[in-house]
Amino acid sequence: MKKTDVVTAEEKLRVIANAADSVKAEEMVALDLRDLTIIADYFFICTGKSSIQIRAIADKVEEKMEERGLRKLRVEGYQEATWILLDYGDVVAHIMAAEQRAFYDIESFWSAAPRISVERLLEGQHESQRRTQHPDPVE
Repeated sequence: MKKTDVVTAEEKLRVIANAADSVKAEEMVALDLRDLTIIADYFFICTGKSSIQIRAIADKVEEKMEERGLRKLRVEGYQEATWILLDYGDVVAHIMAAEQRAFYDIESFWSAAPRISVERLLEGQHESQRRTQHPDPVE
């Protein structure tokens, strides 16, 4: 990727969702915050089953974003690995343990934010792989 290429917030969200999906993140949710706050355009929220998986999701997100020439502005919570926050400016990824996610309940706090279909974000990426794992019964 050339330095002159601009990566939109939507593309960042797609990269993050696909990276998280590739390491089996659970309960993936994308929130559109554009009309609600200047904090970020989008939040991506997912759950990991263990601190090892939570770190693996964060590492994969960071790896895939760096492949696109994108570096995080900051990271919080990596050592504890119960809630890792990766800040990419207009997109913030929250990778959480189930207990933290239930306690902080970000989705309820931002309940006015429209949800973006994670399935739509994953379309075109790993398409053939997903078809083999989850065949469409209507085909």
